[in-house]
Amino acid sequence: MNIDLLKRLCETPGVPGREERVRALIETEVKGLFDKVETDAMGNLICRRSPRAAKGKRVTGKADAKVVMQLCHMDEIGFYVTSIDDKGFLWVNPAGGFDPRNLFSRRVLVCAEDGDYKGVMNPGGRPVHISSPEDRKKVPEVKEFFVDVGMTPAQVNKKFQVGDYIVMDEPLIEVGSKIVSKALDNRVACWLGIESVRALDKAGLAHKSEIVVAFTTQEEVGLRGAKTASYAVRPDIGLGIDVTLACDTPGVPAAEAVTTQGKGFGLHIKDGSFISDYDLTKTVEAIAKKKRIPYQRTILAAGGQDGAAAQQAAAGAKAIGITVGTRYIHTVTEMVDRKDLQAACDILAAVMAEV
Repeated sequence: MNIDLLKRLCETPGVPGREERVRALIETEVKGLFDKVETDAMGNLICRRSPRAAKGKRVTGKADAKVVMQLCHMDEIGFYVTSIDDKGFLWVNPAGGFDPRNLFSRRVLVCAEDGDYKGVMNPGGRPVHISSPEDRKKVPEVKEFFVDVGMTPAQVNKKFQVGDYIVMDEPLIEVGSKIVSKALDNRVACWLGIESVRALDKAGLAHKSEIVVAFTTQEEVGLRGAKTASYAVRPDIGLGIDVTLACDTPGVPAAEAVTTQGKGFGLHIKDGSFISDYDLTKTVEAIAKKKRIPYQRTILAAGGQDGAAAQQAAAGAKAIGITVGTRYIHTVTEMVDRKDLQAACDILAAVMAEV
């Protein structure tokens, strides 16, 4: 398993609207895998691969081939600098959804025009030694958090400006059979988009459909890149690749767990943005059973993912979600199980080879 690639993807900063560094990494990584790679006006990286005979030989003259599209968003949740006060503290606006309880005392990376600078994020207010019991019961709102870069006000005003972006600053680590990192949502999908096509080549598998892997932008703020990419590609089949919840942890009823880690990829049935195509769901399920790829059916009560954009673009497409159950989503401790990640890669390669 190519953990080095996943590490590089997760540790490369890229919030909604500023995915260019992630895109550059992917563009280098996919050389030789696709026949055409282009970046559209939204910043989506659209990678196209013509049908292949066995052992990777390109098939020409297949104008009527189905188009199978993977949608893998590149952005991670983060912040934009909205103001700089007279003491040199940076105040921020979120790009994506945060639970303020997970923001206390975080190390961050501020990405400015001339480089990246380390800082710390905390909420305003009294620290524990001088706070009252009532103070300690309060959970600050996101707007109450600021970033301290340890510089004088003059230095801060010289280096930073409104519109600079901020990400969490934590490395990817391996813990037992798990992988832990910030930005697994959704660099997991970027990894899968690359590695599943590599798996096709490694196995010498034919595919009769045109394969498009779209590394999309601004998913965390409304599936924006996926919408424009899907209108341009107009796929017959859309595969929304993402993480989903794995609440198989203390304090959550089993009925709300969504997925259990180690039981395979998530065959995504429904969320707040779309309902997967019934026939396509049965097809993917049959392939998983035939190939003995472990999976679990999943429904997410709220939220959305890029599969919805593929389903609803232009005249529409058959769409489904392929997901990886992730503990502690939208934190710096996002956790996936290696077995689930491998199962997702295996099913994607198998689906591309058979539909």
